[in-house]
Amino acid sequence: MPALELRSVGRVFKSAGAEIVVLDGIDLTLNRGEIVALVGPSGAGKSTLLHVAGLLERPDGGKVMISGADCGDLSDERRTLLRRSELGFVYQFHHLLPEFSALENVMLPQMIAGVGRVRAREKAAALLAAVGLASRAAHRPARLSGGEQQRVAIVRALANDPKILLGDEPTGNLDHATGDGVMNTLIGLVRRTGLAALIATHNMELARRLDRIVAIEDGHLKAVR
Repeated sequence: MPALELRSVGRVFKSAGAEIVVLDGIDLTLNRGEIVALVGPSGAGKSTLLHVAGLLERPDGGKVMISGADCGDLSDERRTLLRRSELGFVYQFHHLLPEFSALENVMLPQMIAGVGRVRAREKAAALLAAVGLASRAAHRPARLSGGEQQRVAIVRALANDPKILLGDEPTGNLDHATGDGVMNTLIGLVRRTGLAALIATHNMELARRLDRIVAIEDGHLKAVR
């Protein structure tokens, strides 16, 4: 069973009385253990597609299926719970909470999900160690490099053992060498955990390292490789 399926998904925005079709009958299947690159020009709808897939926006047509379950009729509360348990998000900017340490930033989503403080701390420490940040766990984001901050953001996204990881330009704010290291970390974690990952990127060199490439253009999705 695919981790994620989009079936004939559509999304339309209205501006100055006109309708702008951003997603037009999008079909996409994302399998467990697979990393798919989503490419396309700025404004093509990559972020919108990720928001729909991640249950942050409702489509205007079509179906979003997570682990075979149709999410179309779910209440907002149920969608929130599903995002918390099944989905992980990594963005171009890390969005770490500046007043908390790296360890605490990774603990927080677990505690929100009901995990006790001791267990959350143990798991956060193990995740940070897995990406080479054990010695930096007590540091707040301001004392971490850009690459370190993004690695914290990645393991925070994995803290609740999601089935699907959605990345919106996760290396877009980093220099080439740092971005390459962060992507190595992300790919390694996906391979080890069997996650399904959909990563939006402008970087074709990075995209070619992933299992498949799909491109969005004029509201349509097509396979590139």
